[in-house]
Amino acid sequence: MDNKDTIWRRWSARLRQERVILLTATLVVLVVMMTDVSVFVAPLIWVSLVLAALARRPLVAIPNVVLDPAEEESPPVSHLNPVGAAFAALDTPVFVLGTDANVLFQNHAAERAFGRLPPGAHLTARLRSPGIVDMVRETIATDRPNQIEHSERLPSEQVYIVRIAPAEFGQDDPATEKLYILSFRDISELRRLDRMRSDFVANASHELRTPLASLRGFIETIQGPAKNDPKAQERFLGIMLDQATRMSRLVDDLLSLSRLELKSHIAPDQRVDLVPLIGHVRDSLLPLADDLGVEIHVHKPEGAVEVMGDRDELVQVFENLIENACKYGQEGKAVDVHIRNEPGESVEVSVIDRGPGIPAEHVPRLTERFYRVSVADSRSKKGTGLGLAIVKHILTRHRARMVVKSEIGVGTEFTVRF
Repeated sequence: MDNKDTIWRRWSARLRQERVILLTATLVVLVVMMTDVSVFVAPLIWVSLVLAALARRPLVAIPNVVLDPAEEESPPVSHLNPVGAAFAALDTPVFVLGTDANVLFQNHAAERAFGRLPPGAHLTARLRSPGIVDMVRETIATDRPNQIEHSERLPSEQVYIVRIAPAEFGQDDPATEKLYILSFRDISELRRLDRMRSDFVANASHELRTPLASLRGFIETIQGPAKNDPKAQERFLGIMLDQATRMSRLVDDLLSLSRLELKSHIAPDQRVDLVPLIGHVRDSLLPLADDLGVEIHVHKPEGAVEVMGDRDELVQVFENLIENACKYGQEGKAVDVHIRNEPGESVEVSVIDRGPGIPAEHVPRLTERFYRVSVADSRSKKGTGLGLAIVKHILTRHRARMVVKSEIGVGTEFTVRF
C-alpha cells in the first residue's frame, strides 16, 4: 500500500510540473478539432504531446517521496489528546479546568450527568453549587487538592464526592498552562444503603421494644399486685404468650431476610410444578380461611406448570400473598388464585381479593421493610411488616417480578410473573 501511495504521489507531482505543456496540448487539440481533420486525429495528437512532456527530463529533480503540503506541516499535538482519550473511557464524570476555572475538556460521563459545555465556558455555566465553586477557587489559589460531598436533587437525588487536584503536563515547558482535574464519584447507592440500614435498625428496635415493654410490665404486675390473684395471672400469662409469639415471628422473619440476602445472587436450578404447590398452600390456609369466612378458589390450566425455583421459598411466597388476601380482603369473602401458562408468554400466578383496595400512594412502598398501609390493622392481624419484603427478595432470587394492581372499593391483584 505504501509503494502505491508513493508512485501516485510521484506521478501527481510530475503532472503538476508539466501542467503548462499539458494545458498547451489541450488548446492545440481543441483548435485541431475545429478543422475538418478526422475525429481520431485530435486525441492522437493530445496523447503524443502528453507522452512527450512526461518522457523528457524534468527541469527540477523530484524527491523520492512527495508529500502534500497539508501533510508536510501537521499541527502540533495537544497534551490534552491522550489525557482526554483516557478520561473518555471512564464512567466517572471528569472535567479538565484551566487556571480561570474554564472548562477545557469534559468526558462522556460528565456530559450525561451535567450536560455538554462548550470548550472554554466557565464551570459556573453548569455547576452553580457554592460549595463546588469555592472549592475550585481555593485549589486554584493554593494549588492543593480538595474534596467535598455534593448532592444533586434533580432530576433524581444523586450524591457525589467531588474532588479537584492540580495536574501538570509538560513541566519542562514554562509556557504550558497548569490544569486542574475535577472528578465526581457517585456514592448515591452507598448513602441509600446507609439509610436503609439505619431505618432497619430503628424499625426493628421499635417493633421489639413494644412487646418487650409489655412483657416486662406484666411480669412486674404478676410479681407485685397480682401475686395472689390466679385469675389475673392467667389472663396476663395469655397476653404475655401473644407478645412472645409476636417477637418470635419478628425474629424468624428477620432471619429469613438475612438468609435470602446472602444467597440472592444464586438462582435456583430445580424445576417446580406450581399446580400442586398452590394446592398445598390452599390446603394449609383452609383453617384460617374458615375462621375468617373466606373461600379460596384456585383456577388452574390442564397439565403441569413448571418454573425454575426453590419449592420451600415459593411456598413461602404464595402463603404470604394468599394469607394477606384472606386477612385484608375479607370484605369480599372470596380470594381467587389464577395460574396462567399461555404459549409464548411468561408463567403468571395472580392472587385477587375483593377487599377495600390499597390507595395508590402506598402501592410503590408495599415491599419496604416494616411498611404498613395501616399500622393498627396490621398489628391487630399479627403482621410483622416484613412479609412482602421477604416475597420481594425471594422473587429477586428467582429472577421473577411482582406486579400490584389495586382499586379502592374494588379489590387488589398481586401477580407474580416468572
